[in-house]
Order: sequence, then structure tokens, then C-alpha cells
Amino acid sequence: MRTIRRPRRYVRNHWLRLLSPVLTYNHRRDAYLMRGVGRHVGPVLRVDRRVRREGPPDRIELRRRTRVA
Repeated sequence: MRTIRRPRRYVRNHWLRLLSPVLTYNHRRDAYLMRGVGRHVGPVLRVDRRVRREGPPDRIELRRRTRVA
């Protein structure tokens, strides 16, 4: 029995769809494993849900106060 946990690798959703004939989802691990041998060897893949920001962050609009006479 293996005592060291295999590290989870985060993969983009389109790669999981592409590899779907080779992978199966394991609810207990909340990850995708290779069919047939995934219980013992091979990668443990998870959906990459980390947020990536495209482009620069939103700027805060600063307005000057004008005096009304």
C-alpha cells in the first residue's frame, strides 16, 4: 500500500475534455485518474479553478472636485 499521497496537478478544462477517453472521475479524491491503473500509478488531475486576470487591473476613477461659485 502506498503511504505517500500523489500530488494533484491543476489542468485547464479543455485538456480534461481532450483526455476524457483516458481519464475517469473519482468522487472521493475530487480528481481525475487514469482508467485502469489510476488507483495506484499515474497522474491525479484536478480542474484549474484558480482565477486568472486578463490584462491590467481595473483603475479607480478619480475625479477632481470643482468649486461652485
